[in-house]
Amino acid sequence: MTPRPATVSARSVDDYRDTVAELLAHLADRPDEQVPVPAALGRTLSADVASPIDLPVFRNSAMDGYAVRAADVAVTPVTLPVGGVIAAGRPGTEALPAGAAVKVMTGAPLPPGADCVIPVEDVQADGARIVIERGRGRGEFVREAGTDVRAGELLARAATVLAPRHIAALAAVGLPTVGVLTRLRAVCLTTGDELRPAGAALAPGQIYNSNGIALAAALQADGVEVLEVAHSTDDPAIFTDLLRSAVARADVVFTSGGVSKGDFEVVKDVLQPLGGTFGPVAVQPGGPQGYTVVDGVPVLSFPGNPVSTMVSYAVFARPAIRALAGLPAPESRETTLLTSVRSPAGKRQYLRGRVNADGVEVVSGPGSHLIAGMAWSDALVDVPAEVTSLPTGATVRILKL
Repeated sequence: MTPRPATVSARSVDDYRDTVAELLAHLADRPDEQVPVPAALGRTLSADVASPIDLPVFRNSAMDGYAVRAADVAVTPVTLPVGGVIAAGRPGTEALPAGAAVKVMTGAPLPPGADCVIPVEDVQADGARIVIERGRGRGEFVREAGTDVRAGELLARAATVLAPRHIAALAAVGLPTVGVLTRLRAVCLTTGDELRPAGAALAPGQIYNSNGIALAAALQADGVEVLEVAHSTDDPAIFTDLLRSAVARADVVFTSGGVSKGDFEVVKDVLQPLGGTFGPVAVQPGGPQGYTVVDGVPVLSFPGNPVSTMVSYAVFARPAIRALAGLPAPESRETTLLTSVRSPAGKRQYLRGRVNADGVEVVSGPGSHLIAGMAWSDALVDVPAEVTSLPTGATVRILKL
């Protein structure tokens, strides 16, 4: 009689997520890099950035108008001679005499002696003279040098994820480059004879290859540079060649498919002899999981059903990947369940949900193939392993996608 295979106990979600984090932890020890400021959007600062200059660089006008001495316009109406025009980008080096005005454009430097600006709408022009109907106090519509930031002052803190507003500030102080965390480099490998590229005609039994594209999109959204999305048939030699090419270039490799208990599990068949660990995790979807270190490079192996691949990444890899990229942790919080649910005993289930002002409603079914249904969701509803049903109105934890 053929002996039955030993039963492998399923690992908990938290235990496996911690294992993945430990597997990737060494990737935090990578050098920073300098990138051009225009290309730094979405990157994470590796160190504090101080302004190299005062901003504004010099005293300038906040309005199109006339630079005057406040003492000369204390009593209005008053008529003053106009001694020329100073445009933005032109030096205003000559001192402004008492009892005179000079026309200035917004951003133009103010001449020495001028201490306020009269907006054009408060002035009536009369040839080479102006009549000022309303006076202004000292400092009005004057931008003093360094009132935004002083040279040497902090402009942005380390670990800031650079948004357009940060790029604007870095550019305004003239920084050509900025130091950021180096992006992790990843390769995504999908497997399966049944997979075809987009646009190809499908023969019976074939489906389109979505997992590699989906994984790459998830990684890019989390600050990873995806070097390649490759596909292998179920031929071990082809998969081995692609794997060797991937680990030679990438910091981390993700595979999809070929990790379960079927007859054509090419990922497990190739990686187990290389020291790979494969087994069940008490989760639905995404139960079969695997990890290996090949030539020092972590290889994370997810099951091939589309939703299983995406949920596996979101639950097990995304927290560590975002931390390594210097990005905030994925949002997780409690809310009200708007749809009653049932869940298998002993498995932590992640249902697809859509969040609104009242709570979260479950969308689509629990099947690991329902990728179109997942497109309507923006969160995963986390149902604990010991819970088999939850009523409408229950408090649940969600993981935002």
